[in-house]
Amino acid sequence: MKCGEAFAHRSSLRAHERTHTGEKPYGCNQCDKAFAYHSSLRIHERTHTGEKLYKCIQCGKAFSDQNTLQRHKRTHSEEKPCKCNQCGKAFAHHSSLRKHERTHTGEKPYGCNQCDKAFACHSSLRRHERTHTGEKPYECNQCDKAFAYHSSLQKHERTHTGEKPYGCNQCDKAFACHSSLRKHERTHTGEKPYECNQCGKAFACHSTLRKHERIHTGEKPYECNQCGKAFSMQNTLRVHERTHTGEKPFECNQCGKTFKLHSQLRIHKRVHTGEKPHECDQCGKTFACPSSFQKHKRVHSGEKPYGCNQCDKAFAIHSRLRKHERTHTGEKPFKCNQCGKTFSQSNSLQVHKRTHTGEKPYECNQCGKAFPYDSSLRVHERTHTGMKPYECNQCGKAFGYHSHLQRHERTHSGEKPY
Repeated sequence: MKCGEAFAHRSSLRAHERTHTGEKPYGCNQCDKAFAYHSSLRIHERTHTGEKLYKCIQCGKAFSDQNTLQRHKRTHSEEKPCKCNQCGKAFAHHSSLRKHERTHTGEKPYGCNQCDKAFACHSSLRRHERTHTGEKPYECNQCDKAFAYHSSLQKHERTHTGEKPYGCNQCDKAFACHSSLRKHERTHTGEKPYECNQCGKAFACHSTLRKHERIHTGEKPYECNQCGKAFSMQNTLRVHERTHTGEKPFECNQCGKTFKLHSQLRIHKRVHTGEKPHECDQCGKTFACPSSFQKHKRVHSGEKPYGCNQCDKAFAIHSRLRKHERTHTGEKPFKCNQCGKTFSQSNSLQVHKRTHTGEKPYECNQCGKAFPYDSSLRVHERTHTGMKPYECNQCGKAFGYHSHLQRHERTHSGEKPY
């Protein structure tokens, strides 16, 4: 095979011919790698010896070969001699330009020989191949944990050092990972680059988009190994598992109350601070809890987005739909661990437990009498206020208790049930 290229020296011609024949006569005596050129072998041997002959005079960093040093020097000079002729973007290295050009052409020349995936960069293929081999060549010298990728090792090492080299230039927050900084910066810019191609909703993080897409696909890849219930998100599974373990890892430092979720603790703390950051722009009412605020807004809009797929009932609140669905299924997932009685609603179980504990958390602020149920306290308070909310629609007489109204109504109807 001839290409017509001419050379001043016979040795240069012989070296060139190897690009056609694929001959690699220079073998490494420490590993099985072979090279077409003796100079390439010498550079490779330094990966075994650790020798780095070429030193940067600006920062002192050393390299095993001259080419790598030259590329490194451009990080100081900011020289970018390699320019894309399609978009004008410039690069310090020709290899970086070649990779970039594939974003225009879509070319993926590096194919995996174990699956059908292909990659634009050889380094991406090498990283991918580790998903098949399970190879983890990068080991932490502090805890022996191993990683498939060098970048993963670097991130991990910061858990030991506490280093957070990526600082936000708009606030004083700093991050161990550059990707975490990029996500954080979107809280300032409001950028949401990841859009759902089914409903158009946009997200600041790719992982959030993936979670959202499961709403459309119905995929629930995370399964509880105790009850078999499946979830679309891993953190939802972790929260669910606490219903089995009873774990409440988040404790209020003011009253000692514990919670399953950190968000519940944050909202609870507003009980102490009195903070109500969510204000209705229609009536001015304020709320400590964002979910309560969303529910309240539906009072104005009349919206009932949660429809039962077994009957035509719809609900403004998702939890009410779930409770309603149990009227169809008969499911009673909440079990008392003292007597075994089951309930369809969590709050019914909580109320029931007071029959065992004798707890009376609802106290009258006028006389100090305590009650196990909020409804009992409200009824009792009428003995102080004189409020009579139950009115007869035949004669207008009012009563403090619903049972008293029912008895009175029999004087009109003549009913004698006993």
